[in-house]
Amino acid sequence: MKSVLQTIVGFRNEYISDGLNEEGISVNPVDQFEKWMEEAVRNKLNLPNAMHLATTGLDGRPSGRIMLLRGFDERGFTFYTNYDSRKGSELRVNNYASMTLFWNDLFRQVRIEGKVFKLPPEESDSYFLNRPRESKISALASEQSRILKSREILEERVKELGNRLKGQFIERPVNWGGFYLSPLYIEFWQGRAHRLHDRIVYKRQDYKNTWKVERLYP
Repeated sequence: MKSVLQTIVGFRNEYISDGLNEEGISVNPVDQFEKWMEEAVRNKLNLPNAMHLATTGLDGRPSGRIMLLRGFDERGFTFYTNYDSRKGSELRVNNYASMTLFWNDLFRQVRIEGKVFKLPPEESDSYFLNRPRESKISALASEQSRILKSREILEERVKELGNRLKGQFIERPVNWGGFYLSPLYIEFWQGRAHRLHDRIVYKRQDYKNTWKVERLYP
């Protein structure tokens, strides 16, 4: 029987696509991202808005996790979390971060790098208002990233909050809300045959809404 190591070493996937060229892309990378996201949605990919968010603290050690992208526009790319979580704490001391989205069925990847800022409170309020009630209670109950002695403690806290707040309006916790990543660098990767992939990069020029477009070696 093959070992797991032998198995993963043997994995191969040939990326067959029409490629990505400078003539066929949008001038603005947010518009290009919207096109790719629309195609991911149209192809009914599972969780097309799933992304990897990487942050670092003052110690320089990176940490990453899979999250859900909840919006994007010219300002940036939006996600929500507990402000006291590890990611929230790291963003307080170093607000540079990166996002990666990977659509395997389309042989596509997008890398986004930039500075992260808190959303205005009213935007976080609006998003929280539309969350399922159970998710609101979870946000109240969880001390995200803190040590939890047992699962039972969490479940009991959720039950107690559910009973105490039954029939009441649940406000957004002050330590929970949204961030947006203001992009400085956006790379679009399109898989091609024989590992000769296309990589088109947009680099923001001095925080203005102008972008320099370059091609990278795969």
